[in-house]
Amino acid sequence: MMDILCLEHLRKSFGDKAVIHDLSLAVPKGSVYGFLGPNGAGKTTTMKMILGLLKADAGTITVCGEPVRFGETKTNRHIGYLPDVPEFYGYMRAKEYLRLCGEIAGMSVQQISQKSSELLSLVGLSGNNQKIAGYSRGMKQRLGIAQALLNDPKLLICDEPTSALDPVGRKEILEILHRAREKTTVLFSTHILSDAERICDHVAVLNEGRVTLNGTLDELRKQHGQGRLLVEFSSQDDLDRCRQLPELTQSFIGAQIEGYTAILCVPDLPAAETALLSVLVRESILPNRLENQEPTLESLFMEAIR
Repeated sequence: MMDILCLEHLRKSFGDKAVIHDLSLAVPKGSVYGFLGPNGAGKTTTMKMILGLLKADAGTITVCGEPVRFGETKTNRHIGYLPDVPEFYGYMRAKEYLRLCGEIAGMSVQQISQKSSELLSLVGLSGNNQKIAGYSRGMKQRLGIAQALLNDPKLLICDEPTSALDPVGRKEILEILHRAREKTTVLFSTHILSDAERICDHVAVLNEGRVTLNGTLDELRKQHGQGRLLVEFSSQDDLDRCRQLPELTQSFIGAQIEGYTAILCVPDLPAAETALLSVLVRESILPNRLENQEPTLESLFMEAIR
């Protein structure tokens, strides 16, 4: 599978402060790629370098196999970009704004009309004749996605597209981005892990300018996630008895306990499950529930940024 975007050994400092350290990653064609990290991790700085708006101190960036050069934005013809706070001419309506963008991009009148109708339908704004000044934040994000997709980009870059939206607005934007993958590759930065887990097939975690996790969600769960074993006891006495048994002492170190439920983080899930069942049978303790839990993106993320 071809990689739409490749970053190799990227570095960036502002004065004495190093922001990006030897960053390398590849975004596969047709993927929804989550670029995750806490605020200040370097996500926006990286995106500005991809767009040729910021000069890297070292390393290379290629988009569709073409090198990105600072100030020479030829590769941006392959890219649609949605900033975290998109700005519009408030006196315009959605179709007027898209017509202006299409004219700037050199599209024909027929192309603009066809694509505008198609994209306004995709983002749920078709038939809306309101001036943009009266749009909610969520409506502006939707229009921003339509604008970014207007010229059929091969890569759609979205910087924190859901960070300031309410739950309903976030859900709508995520659904639009998920549908957009049928037309383009999507790279979006976020610090909202549930958003990434919902629609991404690949993720990279950036922490203090370094990639600490990178791969598909399935790969990361297998490679980095400790097994989690949930045991729900029927009483506090049963829980306390189990915690004090020598065979289970190690398993209960660092366990998350709430009420009568314990979540044990174990390196070898099958072995831990066998040992626990053996002890429960021997001690005549019948749990209400016993189940394996796959590592969540949140647990992987917290592990990566420690």
